[in-house]
Amino acid sequence: MDLLDDLGATVPLSGPVRRVISLVPSLTEAIAVTRPGLLIAATDWCTHPAELDVERVRGTKNPNVRRIATLAPDLVVCNEEENRRIDVERLRSAGIPVWVTRIRTLDEALAAMDRLFTVPLDGETPDWLVRAARQWAAPPPEVTRAAVVPIWRDPWMVVGRSTFTGDIARLLGLRLVHADRPQRYPTVSPDELTTGVELAVLPDEPYPFTENDGPEMFPRHSRRPGLRAQPHLVRAVPCRCPPDPDPAAGRRGPAHVTTPSTRCSVSHRSQSTIAAIVVRFAAR
Repeated sequence: MDLLDDLGATVPLSGPVRRVISLVPSLTEAIAVTRPGLLIAATDWCTHPAELDVERVRGTKNPNVRRIATLAPDLVVCNEEENRRIDVERLRSAGIPVWVTRIRTLDEALAAMDRLFTVPLDGETPDWLVRAARQWAAPPPEVTRAAVVPIWRDPWMVVGRSTFTGDIARLLGLRLVHADRPQRYPTVSPDELTTGVELAVLPDEPYPFTENDGPEMFPRHSRRPGLRAQPHLVRAVPCRCPPDPDPAAGRRGPAHVTTPSTRCSVSHRSQSTIAAIVVRFAAR
C-alpha cells in the first residue's frame, strides 16, 4: 500500500511495519518506549532510552545508507530538518520506504507524532501524546519576556521564525527578539545577540553551552536600560517530572527546560538532565 508522509511523498509499504530504523533522536525515543521491539537500528546520536540496544548507523547527517539497505527495514523514519534531503533520496533510490516528518510548531509536532504511530506504524494514538496535547491545550500566557535562544557561537546563530523551538517559546510567554528576520536560524553579531534581551536560553545542543561557555557574553553586551549588568542562572538542575516516559514531540529530543511558574516542555523524562541554561536580567 502507498501512503503519504508529512511532506506529501509516497511511502510504498509492502506489508505491516515490523522493522524500523530511526534517524531522528527524539523519534527514536518515542518509538522505543511506545512500540518496543520495532527498532532495529538508530543513529549514534540516539542516546535515549539509555537502555536502547540496537545497531548504530552513524549520524543524522551522514547515515550509512549501504548498511541500512543491508538491514532491510520495513521503514526508515526521518525529519525534514534533522536529516538531509540527499540521504532521504539515496534511501528511496535503494528501494527503502522512508517516512519524513515535518515539525515546525507544537501543533505540527502533535499531529506528526499521531500520524506516525497511527498510519505507517498502524497503531493507536499513544497515551503520552494525548496527555501532552491536553497539557498544552490551555491558551498561552501573554508575552512577558524578550528572549534569545542561541544554537551556535563563532559565529553566533539563534533561533528565528518558523521553528519548533520558537513556537514553544511563544507558548511559554516569550518573544524571540530575532524572529522578525527572514532566516529561520539567523547569524547575528555579538552586539545583536543581546540587544533588547531580557532572557537568554542556552541549550546543550547543537552547540554544547555550559555555565562557563555562553552566559559570559551577556553582561558585556546588554543594552537593556534599567537592568543589572550581571545575569544570573535561573536553573540548571535535574528535572523532577513524573516517572512515566513521555517522549518528546520535538525536533531534537526530549530533554527540556523547567522554570518556576512555567509548564514543562512536551516531554517528561524522569530525572533527565536539564538541557538549557537560562540567564535572566533582573531589574535594578
